[in-house]
Amino acid sequence: MKKKMMIGFSVVGVIAIGFLCFCIWFLSGADSAYYYCQIDNSKIEEIDSGGGVIDLHGGMAYSYTLPAYDENGNEKDITFGASRELKEGALIRLTVMPVRGVLEWSEVQYEELPAAVQSYYTVPANE
Repeated sequence: MKKKMMIGFSVVGVIAIGFLCFCIWFLSGADSAYYYCQIDNSKIEEIDSGGGVIDLHGGMAYSYTLPAYDENGNEKDITFGASRELKEGALIRLTVMPVRGVLEWSEVQYEELPAAVQSYYTVPANE
């Protein structure tokens, strides 16, 4: 009987430690990758709040789905939210995590793009 209880406590302990490690990984942003895209406001979509009390979109009023490129130039369509309409033609770096999606975005200059990504975009006129 004691042996079965010890095995049970061990299994519960291993599961608890595994769950804790998963939570730390999930919240830390580890394994995130950068993708780069250029804002095209013809592909913007206004998000309907649905009129509910709980905001399911985290305060994001707009959604963009744009082709984005990783540092090696591999293309992927990525959807991300913004609280406002972004500047047409702006170059954006997206921080993307496999399970959580886009964690954050920030505007970058053309010179900050990886060489493999620069070939897909032209230098914006205002730079």
